[in-house]
Amino acid sequence: MQFTYKALNKEGKTITGTAEASSKQALITLLRRQDVHPMIIESKREKNWMRSLFGPSKKVKSSDLVIFTRQLSTMISAGVPLSRSLSALQSDATTPYMRQVLAGITKDVESGLPLGEAFAKHPDVFSDVYVNMVKAGEEGGILDKILKRMALQVELDASMRKKIKSAMMYPVVILTITVVAFFGIMLFIVPKLGKLLTSLGGPHAKLPIYTQVLLDISNFCSKPTILGVTHIPIISKIPNLILLVVLGAIGTAYLLRYIKTPAGKYRFHALLLRLPVVKVIVLKTAIARFSRTFAALMSAGVSVLDALDITGAAVGNKVIEAELKAAAKEVQSGKQLSEPLGRSKHFPPIVAQMLIVGEETGQMDTVLVKIADFYEEEVTVLIDGLAAIIEPVMIIFLGAGVGLIAASVMGPIANLSKNIGN
Repeated sequence: MQFTYKALNKEGKTITGTAEASSKQALITLLRRQDVHPMIIESKREKNWMRSLFGPSKKVKSSDLVIFTRQLSTMISAGVPLSRSLSALQSDATTPYMRQVLAGITKDVESGLPLGEAFAKHPDVFSDVYVNMVKAGEEGGILDKILKRMALQVELDASMRKKIKSAMMYPVVILTITVVAFFGIMLFIVPKLGKLLTSLGGPHAKLPIYTQVLLDISNFCSKPTILGVTHIPIISKIPNLILLVVLGAIGTAYLLRYIKTPAGKYRFHALLLRLPVVKVIVLKTAIARFSRTFAALMSAGVSVLDALDITGAAVGNKVIEAELKAAAKEVQSGKQLSEPLGRSKHFPPIVAQMLIVGEETGQMDTVLVKIADFYEEEVTVLIDGLAAIIEPVMIIFLGAGVGLIAASVMGPIANLSKNIGN
């Protein structure tokens, strides 16, 4: 989120500027660390309504982030000063936005700001997990190792998202083509066939029920305006189908905006955990992400409570995040993490059992990495299986639709032709 601020610097002079931060409180904390005392902070609203609906257009690809992370890790390991490393990577950045981001980070680091704080000013590029991992690396003096781990984690997350998107691409494309073709037939072909059937059998010809339903749908789609606005010529001539598509697009845009709100996101994520097949994919992906992120944080020396707080925001599901926050409260009161997760509604018993082994042996990070590997493999197998099943199912669905339309049209024509011949 972008803010404009008016503040007093350490010399007592009034300064103004713009900055990016996850919240107003985060910006206040950031300014105070720079010996700047904010007086007025206001959020800078997006001027482009398309961006407010569909999110920011400026993004950095996962592949670019992986390359940057690996290069920065290598340069730090080689003893290159941080500011010089960032400056060199800025000139090598492949996208203008990444160069812009790195320019801001380089400037902040040269002014004395820690690298983690500089990353935190760009939440659209560096996630909370990324920022907190970098902070942990700075505090522990193992920034190069942490960056190597982060590069691996970003690669794994990107690979998982790519597999899910590729599995969904085929059914989405086929379904879109089917819907467009269906309504195209309803608008342009079925009305002509309806006139043909009327001319052959007369206005009172008895048609099969499925043919009559097809004609009724076609009449509704092509009939002008369901709104009853007859005194506005343009609107009165718009077919019902066009109006329904426009209303559907508006409804979808508002639904997407609602899902981005905290309450809407929580309800949407709760819904995903109730859908039969989607539930399994979402749950296993979240467990794999939790395990790998938590293991990386624990191996970096982050406390269990801080690691739970950071990991909760990284699992990608608000319901599971709330469950992890509740588990953190029990850990704070002296319980082992395996206890609340053993009573969880979403974490399977095997996770709690593996955590008990990790707690008893002191190898929590190793155990968690094994859990992550197991569930990532499970998700891969499940997605590959779904991709194999979806294709024949969609073909059967399309074949059934084409067959129904053909039977609805050709059957009555054949019957009416026989009647005319007799």
